[in-house]
Amino acid sequence: MEQQQDDSPQDTENETNTQQKTRKSVEASSENATSSSESSTTTEEATPASFSRLKLFEKVMQKSLENVIEFASFKRFVSTFRPLYKKNPQRMENIYKQFIEELKKAIQEDIVRLIEEGRLKTKLDELDKLEKASKSKTHAWRPSGIPEQDLCSFLMPFYQKQEAYMRLELKKIQAENAALTKKVLAGRERISHSEQHISEVVEDWKASLKESEKLVSSLKPDIIEA
Repeated sequence: MEQQQDDSPQDTENETNTQQKTRKSVEASSENATSSSESSTTTEEATPASFSRLKLFEKVMQKSLENVIEFASFKRFVSTFRPLYKKNPQRMENIYKQFIEELKKAIQEDIVRLIEEGRLKTKLDELDKLEKASKSKTHAWRPSGIPEQDLCSFLMPFYQKQEAYMRLELKKIQAENAALTKKVLAGRERISHSEQHISEVVEDWKASLKESEKLVSSLKPDIIEA
C-alpha cells in the first residue's frame, strides 16, 4: 500500500511534466505558424493610411483561431482521454498534435471559403472606398445672389446628363436600325435569289415541255400509219 501511495504522486508528476512539455511544443508550433501574420499586421498597424477592413477581418479571424486552439489545450484533451493517455502517453501526444494541425487547417479553409463565397473582399473594399470618398473635402453649393445664374447652375448639370443619356440612347437606336436594315437587305437578297431560281426552274420546265410536245408530234404520223 505504501508503494502504491508513493508511486501515484510520481505518476501524476510525470503526467504533469509531459503535459507541460507537450503544451510548450504545441504553443511553439502555433506561434511559428502565426508569426508571419503577426508581422504583417504590425507593419499594417504602423501605417494607418493602409487601413483595410479585409485585413482587419483576417486579423480578427486569426485571433479567434488562436483562442480556439488555446481553449482546446492539451490538459483538456488528456482529461477527456485519460485512460488512453495512461496507456500510451507518447501516442496520445502525437494524436493531439495532429488534431491541432487538422483543426487549424479546417478552420482556415472555412475562413477562406467564407471570404470567397460571401465576396467579402469586394464588399469590404467598396466600404473602404465609400469611407475615403466621404472624408474627401467637397464644398457645398451656396447661392450667388443672382437667381438666373443660380437657376442655370442648378439645372445645367441635369440637362447635360439628360443630353448625354439621349445621345447614348440615340446611338443604341441607330445601331439597332443598322442591324435591322442589314437583316432586311439580306432577306431581300435571299428572296431575289429564290425568285431567280424559281424562274430558271420554270424556264427549264417550259423547255422540257416543248421538247416533249415536239417528240409527241413527231411520233403521231407513225402511230397513225400503224
